[in-house]
Amino acid sequence: MTGTVNTDWWRGCVVYQVYPRSFQDTTGDGSGDLKGITQRIPYIASLGVDAIWLSPFFKSPMADMGYDVSDYCAVDPMFGTIADFDALIDEAHSHGLKIIIDQVLSHSSDRHPWFVESRASRDNPKADWYVWADARPDGTAPNNWLSIFGGPAWEWDSTRRQYYLHNFLASQPDLNFHNPDVQAALLETVRFWLKRGVDGFRLDTVNFYVHDKLLRDNPPMPQGVVTDIPDTNPYGYQDHLHDKTQPENLEFLKRFRALLDEYGGRAAVGEVGDGTRSLQTVAAYTGGGDKLQMCYTFDLLSPEFSAEHVEKSVLAFENAVKDGWVCWAFSNHDVPRHISRWTKPGGDTDAVAKFAIALLSCLRGSICLYQGEELGLEEADIAFEDLRDPYGIRFWPGFKGRDGCRTPMVWESAATNAGFSSGKPWLPVPESHRERAVDVQERAASSVLAHYRAVLAFRREHPTLASGSIEFLDAEGDVLAFLREAGNEKLLCVVNFAEGPAVWKLPAELGAVTALALPGSQARLDAGGVSLPALGAFVGRLD
Repeated sequence: MTGTVNTDWWRGCVVYQVYPRSFQDTTGDGSGDLKGITQRIPYIASLGVDAIWLSPFFKSPMADMGYDVSDYCAVDPMFGTIADFDALIDEAHSHGLKIIIDQVLSHSSDRHPWFVESRASRDNPKADWYVWADARPDGTAPNNWLSIFGGPAWEWDSTRRQYYLHNFLASQPDLNFHNPDVQAALLETVRFWLKRGVDGFRLDTVNFYVHDKLLRDNPPMPQGVVTDIPDTNPYGYQDHLHDKTQPENLEFLKRFRALLDEYGGRAAVGEVGDGTRSLQTVAAYTGGGDKLQMCYTFDLLSPEFSAEHVEKSVLAFENAVKDGWVCWAFSNHDVPRHISRWTKPGGDTDAVAKFAIALLSCLRGSICLYQGEELGLEEADIAFEDLRDPYGIRFWPGFKGRDGCRTPMVWESAATNAGFSSGKPWLPVPESHRERAVDVQERAASSVLAHYRAVLAFRREHPTLASGSIEFLDAEGDVLAFLREAGNEKLLCVVNFAEGPAVWKLPAELGAVTALALPGSQARLDAGGVSLPALGAFVGRLD
């Protein structure tokens, strides 16, 4: 890269997550590909975002949809070639967009050459590259650790006559981060992509890298504690003190950051799922300026939808993380779409979609949008026989998995498969999504898509919304009011989560307020305060 590099581009940026398999297919095989993403870069740029996060496209058996990597430096033929990736980078950069790619470092596929060699014997050069342990005297697993995807986190290997650790599928063995050679090898794969011009990395399950060397049992989770694990999954019954979030991980993150800093202007966002300790983990991983630039947690990816919950989540972050940074999101590829989570039966999904982007754009931090949310897509109801997600198949019917948010993007309402593919899609295109296709919404000035573009443009015009300080104000009912301040600008944000109108009285000490043209806002400012319709939002400048 040449020229002046804005090393802080990530601070307050808007990221658009693309799930490659479901974005655009150019070959007719029913799966999206890199050429398809490249073809749609102008559309992504038109939203007014700053960066694209690509979910995994690496060579993989696809047991977990690409989160089981068999070659960290190769593109899976399903998605194209390395030349296709280079063309995607060039096209994105020509539109002023950064590219962030997923790095799945905690585990590989069991078909990765490293694991094939590691399992061959107990004394080969890579014998200690994965987490191996002897059975207990009675033949059972070394401890009580559980896999998120169901059952024990240990799989017996008949060749080594030992168990290996897998926090997810048995075909996703955990790498041994206590081995410095493993860390060095993984960092070299990161360097491979840095050399190709990648601007950042999303680190999958970043707190899972290191395990307790002593393999101590996890204690039970105290009763009544709410976690980010569905209550259909026994994984949530344990307090995961020993199978993740070990202190040694901080040293690896420092090595990772040092590598990024060699290239200038590169950034990393970590995915932290750590139950009741997530915010403390985010503070540790982003503090000090020598580890990750930012992290995200699952706080706002939950079914809870209220002023109280958002204020509690943001305040908890602000109090716990003093010099780190957060990336807020309402949807991604692992959770039901927020339109479905938050719209009450019979409610107006478009109103919820428009409210959500107004709220998200007013929060302090970077923000991440998930493909299709700008269309107001609802969670798809996938029949069991059409499921591809191993998590959903394992826990059906109590938990239907993640395929409902991974269905193909809808481009043209009247086209075959809504313009996604000329062949049979890997997941079905819901008929109800057709009416929300891009071509339909491009023609409607009042569409969710038009609203997203307008609100993101408004946010860009007011950088205070991205990086300014945040201070919550007293509010009654289901109303959230807060101040954002940076430099000489101080903004007042008021949002109404309720199904009916609300009035927020202006405190006298705020002084005069001038309403700003927040797109779509029907709030009124008068002597009595801010009058908001149901799911209404207001932004004003303090004079």
